[in-house]
Amino acid sequence: QVQLVESGGGLVQPGGSLRLSCIASESIFSINSMGWYRQAPGKQRDLVATITSDGSTNYADSVKGRFTISRGNPKTPVYLQMNSLKPEDSAVYYCNVETPVYFYWGQGTQVTVSS
Repeated sequence: QVQLVESGGGLVQPGGSLRLSCIASESIFSINSMGWYRQAPGKQRDLVATITSDGSTNYADSVKGRFTISRGNPKTPVYLQMNSLKPEDSAVYYCNVETPVYFYWGQGTQVTVSS
């Protein structure tokens, strides 16, 4: 079964940038959509951004204009560029990939925005 691993998280100062990558254990084809979600301590997992196979994107209002989701290749299917980071962006970030037969989740990467 395909596994997803997120990379690129870490500690960054407010106003800084990070780029998250979602890496698959094997190539994934026939992708319907991909997305990034985040979960802060004590809160539910929320949508950050999604992108469909035709390139249509959707963003949470809180990240519009600061974050950009983009497609990669079958081994690294999706990225998330995060600019102008704020402390409230701190959370564990998860990627997912939806195919016609399965919905894959990564295990998450911690993003901490703090001075």
